[in-house]
Amino acid sequence: MIKAQLEEVRFQISEAAKKVGRDPKEITLIAVSKTYPSSAIEEAILEGCLDFGENHVQELCQKIEEISEPVNWHLIGHLQTNKVKYIVGKTQLIHSLDRLKLAEEIERQSEKKNIITKVLLEVNVANEASKHGFKLEEVMNAVEQISQMKHIKVEGLMTVAPFVENPEDNRTIFRKLYGLSVDIQNQKFDNISTSILSMGMSNDYKIAIEEGATMIRVGTAIFGNRDYSKA
Repeated sequence: MIKAQLEEVRFQISEAAKKVGRDPKEITLIAVSKTYPSSAIEEAILEGCLDFGENHVQELCQKIEEISEPVNWHLIGHLQTNKVKYIVGKTQLIHSLDRLKLAEEIERQSEKKNIITKVLLEVNVANEASKHGFKLEEVMNAVEQISQMKHIKVEGLMTVAPFVENPEDNRTIFRKLYGLSVDIQNQKFDNISTSILSMGMSNDYKIAIEEGATMIRVGTAIFGNRDYSKA
């Protein structure tokens, strides 16, 4: 099942990219493996998956121990400050830097380990009360402050768009994040890149690609429906 579904997702990525004149190789597929067993991850690895996203620090650390193959781990869920010390140095990228207090803790823990932690700023573009992230109007100030931190490297932006019946409804969300990334790049902040746009999930990743996503986070379209009773 995973092999066939991965092939379909990759085909759809290619079609969406070609539709707007992009190279499909510009887009990194992150297989969102939260709640799925390590055996599912291993099956995806056999099919060429190299990037996996987890929401919870404990589950991520457990899977890092269980999976021996060299893969890139992404923390894509909300990160509590008291969990930072367990995750720093273990991820390719933290997608969910959503507040300055968290940035300060990542800086502190990264300095202790003498490493630079790569992050994305999470932006709550739709301004949903149930979602984390900087508001659009807060991002420039946050970028300015985080750019002074020596052990954090901002690589781009991330957003979690609303769940909608019609994926087209999220096009404006993705377009706003892309526009924000251009605005930040034009400011030429030190230590800040906007080369990564992490946006789009199983239901709307094709629209996200058309609007400039460089990373998409896809779980159920690869692994099937989640069984949260086993989470």
